[in-house]
Amino acid sequence: MIIRQENPADIPQIKQVNTLAFGRAAEAELVDLLRANGHATLSLIAEEDLIVGHVFFSPVCIHTPGGLVPAQGLGPVAVRPEAQRQGIGSALIRAGIEHMRQAGHTILVVEGSPAYYSRFGFQDASLFGIRCEFSPPPGCFMVLSLAPGALEGAHGLVCYSPEFQLVG
Repeated sequence: MIIRQENPADIPQIKQVNTLAFGRAAEAELVDLLRANGHATLSLIAEEDLIVGHVFFSPVCIHTPGGLVPAQGLGPVAVRPEAQRQGIGSALIRAGIEHMRQAGHTILVVEGSPAYYSRFGFQDASLFGIRCEFSPPPGCFMVLSLAPGALEGAHGLVCYSPEFQLVG
Protein backbone atom coordinates (compact mmCIF):
# COMPACT_ATOMS: atom_id res chain seq x y z
CA MET A 1 0.00 0.00 0.00
CA ILE A 2 1.18 3.50 -0.89
CA ILE A 3 0.02 6.61 0.97
CA ARG A 4 0.37 9.81 -1.01
CA GLN A 5 -1.26 13.17 -1.61
CA GLU A 6 -4.22 13.20 -3.96
CA ASN A 7 -3.94 14.48 -7.50
CA PRO A 8 -6.78 15.57 -9.81
CA ALA A 9 -6.99 12.17 -11.52
CA ASP A 10 -7.80 10.59 -8.12
CA ILE A 11 -10.97 12.61 -7.50
CA PRO A 12 -13.51 10.15 -9.02
CA GLN A 13 -12.11 7.27 -6.95
CA ILE A 14 -11.98 9.45 -3.81
CA LYS A 15 -15.67 10.24 -4.30
CA GLN A 16 -16.39 6.55 -4.67
CA VAL A 17 -14.41 5.61 -1.53
CA ASN A 18 -16.23 8.21 0.59
CA THR A 19 -19.65 7.26 -0.78
CA LEU A 20 -19.09 3.54 -0.22
CA ALA A 21 -17.55 3.97 3.23
CA PHE A 22 -20.38 6.13 4.55
CA GLY A 23 -23.20 4.56 2.54
CA ARG A 24 -24.23 7.98 1.26
CA ALA A 25 -22.82 10.81 -0.87
CA ALA A 26 -22.78 13.60 1.76
CA GLU A 27 -19.13 13.17 2.81
CA ALA A 28 -17.98 12.92 -0.82
CA GLU A 29 -19.91 16.11 -1.61
CA LEU A 30 -18.39 17.84 1.40
CA VAL A 31 -14.85 16.96 0.28
CA ASP A 32 -15.63 18.23 -3.24
CA LEU A 33 -17.06 21.51 -1.91
CA LEU A 34 -14.13 22.10 0.45
CA ARG A 35 -11.62 21.35 -2.31
CA ALA A 36 -13.45 23.58 -4.84
CA ASN A 37 -13.58 26.49 -2.38
CA GLY A 38 -9.89 26.30 -1.45
CA HIS A 39 -10.50 24.78 1.98
CA ALA A 40 -8.40 21.65 1.54
CA THR A 41 -5.32 21.66 3.71
CA LEU A 42 -4.30 18.05 3.08
CA SER A 43 -5.89 15.15 1.22
CA LEU A 44 -4.12 11.79 1.38
CA ILE A 45 -5.06 8.55 -0.30
CA ALA A 46 -4.11 4.94 0.35
CA GLU A 47 -3.54 3.11 -2.89
CA GLU A 48 -3.16 -0.55 -3.68
CA ASP A 49 -4.35 -1.52 -7.16
CA LEU A 50 -6.95 1.21 -6.70
CA ILE A 51 -7.65 3.84 -4.05
CA VAL A 52 -8.79 2.02 -0.91
CA GLY A 53 -8.76 4.87 1.60
CA HIS A 54 -8.84 8.64 2.01
CA VAL A 55 -8.25 11.18 4.78
CA PHE A 56 -8.97 14.90 4.54
CA PHE A 57 -7.93 17.92 6.63
CA SER A 58 -9.45 21.40 6.40
CA PRO A 59 -9.03 24.67 8.31
CA VAL A 60 -11.11 25.50 11.38
CA CYS A 61 -10.95 28.44 13.79
CA ILE A 62 -11.18 28.44 17.55
CA HIS A 63 -13.03 31.57 18.67
CA THR A 64 -11.39 32.49 21.98
CA PRO A 65 -11.70 35.53 24.26
CA GLY A 66 -8.30 36.64 22.90
CA GLY A 67 -9.22 36.27 19.22
CA LEU A 68 -9.13 33.55 16.59
CA VAL A 69 -6.77 30.59 16.95
CA PRO A 70 -6.18 28.65 13.73
CA ALA A 71 -6.50 24.88 13.81
CA GLN A 72 -7.19 22.03 11.40
CA GLY A 73 -10.08 19.59 11.31
CA LEU A 74 -9.48 15.93 10.53
CA GLY A 75 -12.20 14.28 8.52
CA PRO A 76 -13.66 12.63 6.78
CA VAL A 77 -11.66 9.43 6.95
CA ALA A 78 -12.94 6.75 4.60
CA VAL A 79 -11.93 3.20 3.67
CA ARG A 80 -13.67 0.98 1.14
CA PRO A 81 -15.92 -1.44 3.05
CA GLU A 82 -14.09 -4.53 1.77
CA ALA A 83 -10.76 -3.07 2.97
CA GLN A 84 -11.88 -1.94 6.44
CA ARG A 85 -10.34 -3.33 9.65
CA GLN A 86 -6.96 -3.81 7.97
CA GLY A 87 -5.23 -0.73 9.42
CA ILE A 88 -5.66 1.47 6.34
CA GLY A 89 -7.58 4.22 8.17
CA SER A 90 -5.05 4.21 11.01
CA ALA A 91 -2.14 4.42 8.57
CA LEU A 92 -3.80 7.36 6.79
CA ILE A 93 -4.44 9.19 10.07
CA ARG A 94 -0.88 8.67 11.30
CA ALA A 95 0.55 9.86 7.97
CA GLY A 96 -1.81 12.85 8.00
CA ILE A 97 -0.85 13.84 11.54
CA GLU A 98 2.82 13.68 10.63
CA HIS A 99 2.28 15.76 7.44
CA MET A 100 0.37 18.35 9.48
CA ARG A 101 3.11 18.49 12.13
CA GLN A 102 5.83 18.92 9.49
CA ALA A 103 3.78 21.65 7.79
CA GLY A 104 3.77 23.63 11.05
CA HIS A 105 0.15 23.14 12.09
CA THR A 106 -0.19 23.04 15.86
CA ILE A 107 -3.77 21.98 16.69
CA LEU A 108 -5.99 19.28 15.21
CA VAL A 109 -9.64 18.61 16.06
CA VAL A 110 -11.85 15.66 15.16
CA GLU A 111 -15.39 14.51 15.83
CA GLY A 112 -15.57 10.77 16.28
CA SER A 113 -15.17 7.76 18.50
CA PRO A 114 -13.05 8.45 21.59
CA ALA A 115 -12.00 4.79 21.67
CA TYR A 116 -10.65 5.09 18.12
CA TYR A 117 -9.11 8.57 18.04
CA SER A 118 -7.51 8.42 21.49
CA ARG A 119 -5.01 5.89 20.12
CA PHE A 120 -3.56 8.72 17.98
CA GLY A 121 -3.23 11.02 20.99
CA PHE A 122 -6.53 12.90 20.68
CA GLN A 123 -8.15 13.93 23.96
CA ASP A 124 -11.61 15.13 24.90
CA ALA A 125 -11.62 18.79 23.80
CA SER A 126 -13.81 19.79 26.75
CA LEU A 127 -10.85 19.11 29.06
CA PHE A 128 -9.22 22.16 27.43
CA GLY A 129 -12.34 24.33 27.34
CA ILE A 130 -12.79 23.70 23.62
CA ARG A 131 -16.24 22.99 22.21
CA CYS A 132 -17.69 22.43 18.75
CA GLU A 133 -20.37 24.45 16.98
CA PHE A 134 -22.17 21.21 16.03
CA SER A 135 -22.79 19.84 19.56
CA PRO A 136 -21.49 16.28 19.12
CA PRO A 137 -22.18 13.71 21.86
CA PRO A 138 -20.12 14.15 25.05
CA GLY A 139 -16.52 13.05 24.61
CA CYS A 140 -16.79 12.75 20.82
CA PHE A 141 -15.18 16.09 20.00
CA MET A 142 -11.45 15.72 20.45
CA VAL A 143 -8.27 17.75 20.14
CA LEU A 144 -4.60 16.96 19.50
CA SER A 145 -1.76 19.37 20.20
CA LEU A 146 1.07 19.07 17.67
CA ALA A 147 3.37 21.50 19.46
CA PRO A 148 4.19 22.20 23.10
CA GLY A 149 1.87 24.84 24.55
CA ALA A 150 -0.34 25.01 21.46
CA LEU A 151 -3.52 24.64 23.50
CA GLU A 152 -2.67 27.37 26.02
CA GLY A 153 -5.27 30.09 25.57
CA ALA A 154 -7.04 28.10 22.86
CA HIS A 155 -10.25 27.58 24.83
CA GLY A 156 -13.40 28.53 22.97
CA LEU A 157 -15.75 27.53 20.17
CA VAL A 158 -14.46 25.67 17.10
CA CYS A 159 -16.13 26.80 13.89
CA TYR A 160 -15.75 24.86 10.65
CA SER A 161 -15.77 26.13 7.06
CA PRO A 162 -19.26 27.07 5.83
CA GLU A 163 -19.35 24.00 3.55
CA PHE A 164 -20.02 21.83 6.61
CA GLN A 165 -23.36 23.64 7.04
CA LEU A 166 -24.36 22.91 3.43
CA VAL A 167 -23.93 19.14 3.48
CA GLY A 168 -26.21 16.98 5.63
